[in-house]
Amino acid sequence: MMRFRIAALAFASVALMPLSGQAAVDTGTLIKKGEYVARASDCMACHTGNDGTPYAGGYAISSPMGAIFATNISPSKSYGIGNWTETQFADAVRKGVSPNGHLYPAMPYTAYAGMSDADIHALYVYMMQGVKAVDRAPKIKTSLPFPFNQRLLMAGWNLMFAGGEPMDAAKTQPGGSQRGEYLVKVLEHCSTCHTPRNAMMAEQNSRFLTGADLGGWHAPNITSDPISGIGGWSREDLINYLRNGSAHGKSQAAGAMAEAVEHSLRFLDDADLAAIADYLKTVPAVRDPSQTEAGFATTNAKPVDIATFDKPIDRSPDAMRNGTSTNGQELYAGACASCHQLKGEGTQDQFYPSLTANTATGGVISENLVMAILHGIHRATNHDVVAMPAFADELNDAQIASVANYVFSNFGNAKLSVTEQQVTTLRNGTGHRPLLVTMAPVASIAGIIFVILIVVGSLFAFTRRKRA
Repeated sequence: MMRFRIAALAFASVALMPLSGQAAVDTGTLIKKGEYVARASDCMACHTGNDGTPYAGGYAISSPMGAIFATNISPSKSYGIGNWTETQFADAVRKGVSPNGHLYPAMPYTAYAGMSDADIHALYVYMMQGVKAVDRAPKIKTSLPFPFNQRLLMAGWNLMFAGGEPMDAAKTQPGGSQRGEYLVKVLEHCSTCHTPRNAMMAEQNSRFLTGADLGGWHAPNITSDPISGIGGWSREDLINYLRNGSAHGKSQAAGAMAEAVEHSLRFLDDADLAAIADYLKTVPAVRDPSQTEAGFATTNAKPVDIATFDKPIDRSPDAMRNGTSTNGQELYAGACASCHQLKGEGTQDQFYPSLTANTATGGVISENLVMAILHGIHRATNHDVVAMPAFADELNDAQIASVANYVFSNFGNAKLSVTEQQVTTLRNGTGHRPLLVTMAPVASIAGIIFVILIVVGSLFAFTRRKRA
């Protein structure tokens, strides 16, 4: 009997070894899958610290209400999400409600509401076991003006504009029939930037992916329209743009899109990039009625004769100190031509892109060219780092307007132009303010007065009753 027990225990030990090994493999597989979900969801772009520390928080997200600073979402138990249960984590990601209170929709939970249960689970395992804890809080916390600092108000906003159900994992997994839709609508949350918002800062679903202003930049129309959208792009154009941030003869990624390429899209596998491209080709076409040809259709440059640039240089101290020129041609020659060439054709390999056949210069929107001149461009790809210097500290607003207008008139849409005041507005980040923001102070004062009147009226009624 003793020998039988020993043999049984030995057999049990051997039998359990593969199960333990399998559990370890499953956890490792989950962590790897969760990392891919995190990349596809672009978590790094917002939650990476200013010093490059993953998930440490501190990144400033521009909004009409003010800057919203991303929080620490590392598994730190003191400063991050290390104490959250999976249910609490899912509620924060999908519903915008964390153990610490309501989140602002700068966290795209309205899109993540569709995240499948399988992806939520994998993401949670990765965040808790695959990410290094960062035991410090971001140096700056979100501090919006009243009434936007009252996070409980988000409960009402969520009732009106949030919600949604998880998508079917069987259809949204790699190779699934809805994979492209899932990537565009949920994980990559493209509509967060590319769909215009209403007066209450909620997405206008009836104008899905038709383009929107975002922190001075304009996220373009990416519906299937061949003029205003990406209908004139080939499948390979789209895949190259998503992977590298550049589609030769079409467009280059800048601003938030450059960040999406750097932190998210370049890490997706070929099948997922193709799925995104294929789905975008099915999005109903919406055209801007003011646009009659695609932005990249302007291909005939009209550069000034090169002889006009070849002028004697005045090297006197007074001339060298003069940085006030607002001659667009001179400014272009001095600041832009070394990369984009005098005729605007860029370099042969298009590392420095052509300014013709370019949606930034040939479309109907002027903001993106001005923002690129002001703030530059930076994006890392799988092969190199693309960088254009920022000229915000080198050129004043009148000079930036002049060089932008020179580019428009000589290489792009000659009907476009910008004023010094428009440049000032973009530099200061004081663009279009939605009704929610402009009316908030008045509504707040009215609300306070209303509450005071109720309190005073109640006290008056109570006093009268007491006297009676």
